[in-house]
Formats: sequence, C-alpha cells, structure tokens
Amino acid sequence: MISKANDTDLGLLEMVKGPGLYSDIGKKARDLLYRDYVSDHKFTITTYSTTGVAITSSGLKKGELFLADVSTQLKNKNLTTDVKVDTNSNVYTTITVDEPAPGLKTIVSFVVPDQKSGKVPLLLTIFFCSCKSLVNFSGVAGNNTVALGTDLSFDTATGNFTKCNAGLSFSTSDLIASLALNDKGDTVSASYYHTVKPVTNTAVGAELTHSFSGNENTLTIGTQHLLDPLTTVKARVNSYGKASALIQHEWRPKSLFTITGEVDTRAIEKSAKIGLAVALKP
Repeated sequence: MISKANDTDLGLLEMVKGPGLYSDIGKKARDLLYRDYVSDHKFTITTYSTTGVAITSSGLKKGELFLADVSTQLKNKNLTTDVKVDTNSNVYTTITVDEPAPGLKTIVSFVVPDQKSGKVPLLLTIFFCSCKSLVNFSGVAGNNTVALGTDLSFDTATGNFTKCNAGLSFSTSDLIASLALNDKGDTVSASYYHTVKPVTNTAVGAELTHSFSGNENTLTIGTQHLLDPLTTVKARVNSYGKASALIQHEWRPKSLFTITGEVDTRAIEKSAKIGLAVALKP
C-alpha cells in the first residue's frame, strides 16, 4: 500500500541491483492502477512475536461470502519463509533466498494439499526445478535500464504448457515502460508509469491490453498524489466507463484506512460501489 513518500516510491530514485524478478515487469503501473482498490470489506491485522515472527490475519466480506486466512513470516539473514493457511485448509509456503549468488534471488513455493494429484507441487523461480507433474521456469536478464524475462510452466502429465509468458521493460529515473505477452500468446499488454512530482509522489500510469481471441481492447489510466505525508488519493478510469477513486490514510505507523468508490459512467442510474479496508500493524 502507498502510505508515505520514500526514496523508492518517489521518482524511483533508488533502484535495485540487477533486472529484478519477472513479476517486477510492469509492477509499478499495475500497483498504481489496481493496488488498494477494494469493492468489498476487508480487515487485516498484523502482530509480531518476541522472536521476530510476523503473524497476519485477514478477513474479506464479499457479498454474503466471508473469506479468511492467516499467514506467518520469519526472516533470518537472507532467508525469508512465508506460510499462509486459508479457509479451505490450503497451506501455502514460500521460501525466498535473497542473492544466494550476486544478482540472483531464489523463490521456492508449494501448496498442501494439491487438489489434482494429492501431492506437493514444487515451484522454483529464477532457478530451474522439476517435479513429477510440473516444471516451471521464471527468469529475467538485463540491467537497471532494460530487462527481458519469461515465465513458463510445463505439465509433464499432459505434455502441455500451462503458462507461457514473456515481458520486456525499459526504465529511467522517472518512468517505466513495459510490454508483456501473456496467456500463451493470446493477450498482449503495454504499460507506462511516470513520476510527475517526486516530493508529493504524484504519478500517472496507463495500461493497454489486447485480447486476440476476443478481439477486445481495454485501456486503463490512473493517477496518484499525496495530500500530506500520511494521506494518499488515487483515481482511475477504463475504456468500459468504470471510474474509481480511493483515499488512504495512515492514521498510525503502518496502520492504514482505505475507502474506495466506483461508478459506472455508462449506467449512472446504478448505485456507486463502496469498499472499505482496514490494515492494522503494531
């Protein structure tokens, strides 16, 4: 969540070593356009034990349905372990090793149980890993300016690719442009993120997506701005006439209160959707 100005958010003044992960391609634009927008009611609380373990409990009311999960995070030097349990008794585990070698990051994740096979599928990004049913590879090559990456998944049981994505990113001190080919070549997305005023974290962004199978184009544009060091406003509109805005206030350190509103400009007679999210951290 965007809460206050810092060196990372304000103008990308401090860039990470190397090209980053595949998920970083286009992430700035996606965060500006989609992150923190909620159409339902969400509550999140995080606590920390004396040993440094972070425990986060989340609840989401979506219509008449209520979903919840509990996650824990433990950091030890360059090793981070995340474990999450949801309402369906699924256990998601992610182990991240930061720079086991210069410029590399390793992420190992698995889910228990696997509904299809009853076994534990193992997924490894950056490095290559195979198991009995799934082979996955995700990697990025380049530098802080230009990065080219791919994200592939192959199911050895069926002999088919379940995921085949590729992305290209170009970055400068105040803008990021990216191009991604997803859904096994069926969808192409181009995104743009530009820092307008670093002091107030003012930025604009846009994403254009084309679906070849549906022959449809979707354009989303948005902006964000800090009213003060603790209050952020964001707004966006897409080519289908959906306009959304949010205001987020950090009423205490790392504790956020967010209100989101959405209207359909093509059906203005319909009631606006209101979402509420509360995140508490000690």
